Amino acid sequence: MPHPGDQPPHLVTPVPGPRSRELALRLAAVESPNVTCLAPEAPPFWARAAGSNVWDVDGNRFVDLGAAFGVATVGHSHPDVARAVAQQAEELMHGMGDVHPAAVKVELLEALVRRYPGGAPARGILGSSGSDAVEAALKTAQLATGRPGVIAFDGAYHGLSLGTLDVTWRTDFRAPFAARLPGATRFARFGDAEDVLRQARASAVPIGAVLVEPIQGRGGERVPREGFLRDLRRLCDAEGWLLIADEIYTGCGRTGAWFACDHEAVVPDLLCVGKGLASGMPISVCLGRDPVLEGWPESRGAALRTQTCLGHPPSCAAALASLREIEKSGLVEAARQKGETALAHLRTRLAGRESVREVRGRGLMLGIECDDGERALAACNRALQAGVILLPSGEEGRVLSLTPPLSIPEAVLLDALDRVVETLP
Repeated sequence: MPHPGDQPPHLVTPVPGPRSRELALRLAAVESPNVTCLAPEAPPFWARAAGSNVWDVDGNRFVDLGAAFGVATVGHSHPDVARAVAQQAEELMHGMGDVHPAAVKVELLEALVRRYPGGAPARGILGSSGSDAVEAALKTAQLATGRPGVIAFDGAYHGLSLGTLDVTWRTDFRAPFAARLPGATRFARFGDAEDVLRQARASAVPIGAVLVEPIQGRGGERVPREGFLRDLRRLCDAEGWLLIADEIYTGCGRTGAWFACDHEAVVPDLLCVGKGLASGMPISVCLGRDPVLEGWPESRGAALRTQTCLGHPPSCAAALASLREIEKSGLVEAARQKGETALAHLRTRLAGRESVREVRGRGLMLGIECDDGERALAACNRALQAGVILLPSGEEGRVLSLTPPLSIPEAVLLDALDRVVETLP
């Protein structure tokens, strides 16, 4: 039976509707102007969501082809995830994560290390966001190697906190805060292992790690050539560097494997997971091989890496429920199969379109690269008017990013993709 939230779009007002416009005015009066984009047109304000659908405050029903930045892995408001959160909140809303931990924190870490690529013995550091996980990985790498330098890649996005800005590619994100950044990162060409070595040799800071997204998300759904991750693994082994895989976007089945590293049977030294881990609740983790995590000193009561809500019990419960649902419903294989179908469908429908440079992706992480950013943004806006939510990504925002819930029915997915196709000349 279809999920009650797995339906085609249904619009009852223009988008944005009158209530969304009203809320935009109210938000503009109370929020920093650099957070929510309210011009030139107000966005639809969400009221509820289920499965692959989102309803706005005006009663319009959308199909979410972004899964809210890849978060809704098993669908929005999955009943099992919601029940797990409610039950845990009734029993224990908050624990003292690094002093008097909750039992559910242990259960989640056990579930995560069991899934570490290659079955390597591993341990983890929990956080609340993707930036937390990447910062934990960077700290771990420095402790383990004694070298603060990092090689990242053009197009990379690893977060906007001060700890992650130095390894994020876009200068418009970094420039306003450059005076506070260490400048310990060299950027290599994505997909080019030889350039990694060149950049390392040119670095004034000793390199301790290579940080890579196996497939770039906000960088434009960029899929590197086959063998790139294996080349990085060999290079890191030869140079004594750690390989950090940022799978915050690609993890938990998104690309048709538990982790995108698994496609090349690469075992990273550190693995960052977030976004879709709990299908809607804020939690992340930096997992690492045992020998690497041993670089951290044993806690004697004042942890070097912690936060007030570390191991937040309802978020841990949500993550466990989400992981169970991924396995129970075969969503990893479903992502692979639906992704192959969607990719072939888009390539057929968009063949010969002058405005489209490339259609690419793996699993349910797909991108349509347009010839310019304005055209891509216009397509996103037209799709919204047709009841489909998607966002631009990549350089100059030229790529239409398609990362729907892994649970989306194929018929709903293909119908939404056809609506997107109609937005492109």
